[in-house]
Amino acid sequence: MTVTVEGSAKSSTSLPSREGFAPELATRGLAALALAKIVVQFAGITHYGLFRDELYYMACGEHLAWGYIDQPPLIAFAAWFARHVFGNSIISIRLLPVLAGAAVVFLTGVLARELGGGRWAQIAAATGILLAPAYLAFDSFFSMNAFEPVFWVLCAILAVRIFNGGSPKLWLVFGAIAGVGIENKHTMVVFGFAIIAGLLLTGHASILRSRWIWIGGLIVLALFLPNLLWEARHGWPQAVVVRNAQVFKNEQIGPLRFLGEQALFLNPLALPIWLAGLLWCFFAEEARRFRFLGWGYLITLAAFMVGNGKTYYPLPYYPILFAAGAIAWERAKSISWRRVRAGLATAVVISGLMILPWADPVLPVDTFVRYQEAFPAFFHVHMERDARVELPQLYADMFGWENLANTVARVYFALPTEERADCAILAGNYGEAGAIDYYGPRLGLPKAVSGHNSYYDWGPRDYSGSCVIVFGERAEQYKDNFGETQLAATVANPHGMVIEQNARVYVCRKPKASLATLWPKFRMII
Repeated sequence: MTVTVEGSAKSSTSLPSREGFAPELATRGLAALALAKIVVQFAGITHYGLFRDELYYMACGEHLAWGYIDQPPLIAFAAWFARHVFGNSIISIRLLPVLAGAAVVFLTGVLARELGGGRWAQIAAATGILLAPAYLAFDSFFSMNAFEPVFWVLCAILAVRIFNGGSPKLWLVFGAIAGVGIENKHTMVVFGFAIIAGLLLTGHASILRSRWIWIGGLIVLALFLPNLLWEARHGWPQAVVVRNAQVFKNEQIGPLRFLGEQALFLNPLALPIWLAGLLWCFFAEEARRFRFLGWGYLITLAAFMVGNGKTYYPLPYYPILFAAGAIAWERAKSISWRRVRAGLATAVVISGLMILPWADPVLPVDTFVRYQEAFPAFFHVHMERDARVELPQLYADMFGWENLANTVARVYFALPTEERADCAILAGNYGEAGAIDYYGPRLGLPKAVSGHNSYYDWGPRDYSGSCVIVFGERAEQYKDNFGETQLAATVANPHGMVIEQNARVYVCRKPKASLATLWPKFRMII
């Protein structure tokens, strides 16, 4: 069979054989695994509270725009959509991430099929992603990280389908998905660059003669343009956020730790699967035309390592390597290698279930604390300098928000009635402000103000500053802008992050200037 891609050299490579191929059975199996993913995620969906960033994204959803200080616009629109369509509960907010995770599980198996894998490869690849700790964590709360792998794996499927003889017009779909993916998270640009660079490095430069790939590129630009213009008008704030985070917040990570955490995030015992996928892309004859996927991974990994990105940034690429690696293991012919394959699959499933409580909050917090005490600190990954607390950072940032809002409400309603009308509630960071905005309506609180990231752009509203409740992070610093301060409460949060464990709440009066004049003093971009 001859595979021809418009704009590229013709080849006469046969499509890989599909061992034990049964499309209907494989599809049912993938659907069952996607359903299992939903069940697993729902098992822990309400055990802990809302995550800090979830509160912020919901606040952004109340201020829809083409961009925000620290993210593109899609996540805010998704938050607006979820709340208006599904409701305001924690399950409603987290439903879309759960569905996105189920889609990634299913699509990983589809990608294995496109690469030539049979039923075993499809099921094995999907199972590997289903039980990967990072993917369980991504899909346990509402953030752009839950949606990002959907865009990457869909684009990978389209690229592979094109090189399997599909219509080159699929580059238009590729461009549409990539463009929307950039509006979700700018790291989609790295993926797109890596795929194109991989094509050039593997002798497919002639593909650039295809008009369809160029039109696809124009579609990407058209979809990205509104956010790009917003960034330009606002002085490229995302670059400032990244730089400040690297300097002031993120832990410094060397190359060995960066690589080691790739294995940890995906389950260390699954390393032979996705590493075999990388080797299959480079060295298997049947994978010759898919070699660009191997280069794409190395370029993606190198870009984030050199750019001091967080270690989870390359994770959306791994469904590609799991799909390829499952094919490599499926090709095992000897009895001994098949036994190794069976043992490996069993080990991945068992270890994945053992690691599950670190990735998905399926256990009550006290039970989880006892569970993690039985294992070494090997499972604790600290990405930020203030994250060295009892719980993993993901969980620590899910505690204390409702209690914080309740405490602020008690302080607010203890004020004289005539003073409350002009009393601003000034939060130290967007999580604290988001907690007021989310829990505040049922408590009778007004919206919070904050100088953190996009909250700064929303301004001090019309408050004069004559009375301000200052609380949370940087409260000790912010209260110095007032001539009269009174400590009204301290909020205990033993399970939370360091900055939230003993948050102080002050009532401040006699500002040194109007709140609008003081506003730049509260700005924090990080």
